[in-house]
This record gives sequence, C-alpha cells and structure tokens, in this order.
Amino acid sequence: MAQKNLKFSEALKNSDVLLPDGISIVWAKRFLDGTALKKIAGADLFHYQMNRLNESQGSCFFLGSTTQTLQLIKAKAALEFPHVKVETYSPPFKNTFNDQDNTAMLAAIHQFNPDVLFIGMTAPKQELWAYEHFEQIQAKHICCIGAVFDFYAGTTHRAPQWLITLGLEWLFRFVSEPKRLWKRYLIGNTQFIFLILKEKFRSLV
Repeated sequence: MAQKNLKFSEALKNSDVLLPDGISIVWAKRFLDGTALKKIAGADLFHYQMNRLNESQGSCFFLGSTTQTLQLIKAKAALEFPHVKVETYSPPFKNTFNDQDNTAMLAAIHQFNPDVLFIGMTAPKQELWAYEHFEQIQAKHICCIGAVFDFYAGTTHRAPQWLITLGLEWLFRFVSEPKRLWKRYLIGNTQFIFLILKEKFRSLV
C-alpha cells in the first residue's frame, strides 16, 4: 500500500514508532537480514496503554467507528479500566473529510485533551489523518489501531490465541470477512511477497 501511496509512506516513515502488527512483517524482516522481531498487534498496544492509564488515572479518546460501537467501548472500558477517563467521537463515514469534519474532530479532541488518542479508521486513512493533523492534535500519544475498536467492542471477534501463536491470525480474519478482505490478503500478500523477494535479491547483488 505504501509503495502506491507516497503520502502514506511518508506518514509511516515520520512516525515516532512503527510496530510489526502482522506476522508477515516479522517473517520478512527475518528473511531479509536475520532480525528477530516479535509481533505486536494493535490489540496488544491498546491493552498496554489502557493498563498504563488505569494505573495513572489517565484519559483516552476514541476517534472513529460508529456511535453504537463507541458506546460499547465506553461501557466495557468503564468496567475493565474504571480509573481511565474515556471520551469518544464518531466521524462521518466518508473517504475524504472536509474542513468542517476535521475542525469538529480536532475540537472534540482538544476539549478533552487526552493522554492517549486511539484512532480507528483503517489504514491508510487513520495514519494519513494523524500525520496531516499531527501539529494540531492535543494528545500525548497517538495510536492508530484500526480493527481493535471492533475487537474490543465485541462487534468483530479476534482470532483465538492458538491461531495467533501459529501466525494465522490473518487467515482467521480473511475467513471471517472474505468479501471485505479478499483483495488485501490474496492480491496484497502476493504483491508483498514479490517486493520482499525483490529487496532480498537487491541486497545480494
């Protein structure tokens, strides 16, 4: 995706931290130069941040998804992380936000001034929005975690742990939502493998 969308590539390269959220990244890095990475999914980052905020009595803001999903998140977080102050905002469902949309989102975040901003709009939309508005966002940490909103709300189920351990979480997601994800996993993964092989060959020449 980043090969085709240069703005997305720029957003990734300028992030403070990039997590290997996908077993393919872990395998590719090991294949390219022998580096042993550990997969850190968005759900892992989310629970780490929420536990940290619960201990420090901090605050977080959820930007993205539907009002119904956000209500489920808020109710569940109140039970599991009672010391975390939570606020949410559901932006309009559209491919491109206009100035009015962006102003409303930023105003909601600014008013709450959270320790952590969780953005769940799927890639590359969430990364691009965070990158383009980085200087205006009033939050100490910005975490783009996509599908974690639905996982935590319970509207979509994450793969069981044994599949995650085997590196097959992607297969579970594909089987669960084939119409939405077939292009990402069948075409996208094939392109990814080709690019990795190309990079490996380049390093050997």
